[in-house]
Amino acid sequence: MNSPKFSVQWLQFIVMVLSISLSSSVARFDIPRLSPTRGTILEQPDLLASAAVSKDLQTFYYPQTLDHFNYRPESYTTFQQRYVMNFKYWGGANASAPILAYLGAEAPLDGDLAVIGFLNDNAIGFNALLLYIEHRYYGKSIPFGSREEAYKNASTLGYFNSAQAIADYAEIIMHIKKKLHAFYSPVIVIGGSYGGMLASWLRLKYPHVALGALASSAPVLYFDKITPTGAYFSVVTKDFRETSETCYQTIRKSWSEIDKIASQPSGLSTLSKKFQTCNPLTSSSELKDRLGSIYVSVAQYNQPPWYPVSVVCGGIDGSEKEDILSKIFAGVVAYRGNLSCYINPPTKESKTTTGWAWQTCSEMVIPIGIGNKTMFQPDPFDLNSFIKECEKSYGVPPRPHWVTSYYGGHDIKLILRRFGSNIIFSNGLRDPYSRGGISLLRYTSRKGNRSRMVNQATENRGEDYQKMDSEVLC
Repeated sequence: MNSPKFSVQWLQFIVMVLSISLSSSVARFDIPRLSPTRGTILEQPDLLASAAVSKDLQTFYYPQTLDHFNYRPESYTTFQQRYVMNFKYWGGANASAPILAYLGAEAPLDGDLAVIGFLNDNAIGFNALLLYIEHRYYGKSIPFGSREEAYKNASTLGYFNSAQAIADYAEIIMHIKKKLHAFYSPVIVIGGSYGGMLASWLRLKYPHVALGALASSAPVLYFDKITPTGAYFSVVTKDFRETSETCYQTIRKSWSEIDKIASQPSGLSTLSKKFQTCNPLTSSSELKDRLGSIYVSVAQYNQPPWYPVSVVCGGIDGSEKEDILSKIFAGVVAYRGNLSCYINPPTKESKTTTGWAWQTCSEMVIPIGIGNKTMFQPDPFDLNSFIKECEKSYGVPPRPHWVTSYYGGHDIKLILRRFGSNIIFSNGLRDPYSRGGISLLRYTSRKGNRSRMVNQATENRGEDYQKMDSEVLC
């Protein structure tokens, strides 16, 4: 999800590999990642690593408890959890200067340190201490001594969940406040996408630790049938259609054209040549998956100054050839640039991809499907198939209702009115995940300025959003 509150150093010619199945005959297993920093980078992995990181950052490690919620002997095992601090602008404990705590999400902390500028931008004015905490099981914060051991099976992965992560963050924040004698320094937790969800949940679960939270692009309502399953791909489609009607129509018609050619003798060979694949195609879905991942990626990260949706559509609409698939390939080339090959390149599964697969197969069951009114081939979310795939991979079924049971969601109006003070939810409405987020619509009434909290999914599909809104005086 794009995070409008963050100043991000955009990286060109990077495709986030989402591995989304776009064929209705195959159950969707992978859920699109929520990273605020362009997701999984596989084709040019050194770009983030080489990005400039401030010399003011200091790295520390905290002996974190493996299991915060049990008292078995093994629960007291510890691992080294990484956190990074920047004291440059801090006014100090004596001045009760604030602490801005960035909560790492489903990726190593390194990439966030290089490109997340929101904290730095605000630290000066608030004289704030900057704190960045890495999520357990990512980066250098690995339990059990090694990534191989930590990811070995469901028994070791069982400690890999949001509740444990939030408890990690709370413990480190309290440790730092004690160490710096900053007992009266208010803490604001900040996160984008999945990290934004964690920020809002930490504020709800640990109000004594965090005075407030900024949850940017946080789809806290994309669970348990609160948001329509097809909402994500509806927004992707809307983004393309608003950019160019002819581009939208070309993409919509391309899937059946791919299937038509693939069904012919030597059809896969023809498609391989037309799209300059790195390896011969083994099925039409292999090509469609790749194209789908590009469209989803550019919509999810459609920020200035590049505006990748416009780049892709510019290539499609500006193609010198008139046939549909030549136009589609022109869009790929416009986005990726001149390469020796474009589809199915050799890739190495990233740590992030592996970790997110477990998270979505355990508690982060975000039911994303494709409806009948998008530019993609219909592919409804099938929970039963999803559960079977997860059981086959990990030997345990996911818990699709756990997030709403533990954090809430169905009665979000009541929860936030009674318990949810000092949480800012920000969303870019062209972000596909925004339909599962919370937005404030400002308006003027006889009683003065007010804000109306709405579930964007309900508001955008034309229903009466007043049924689930929450009015608060500004």
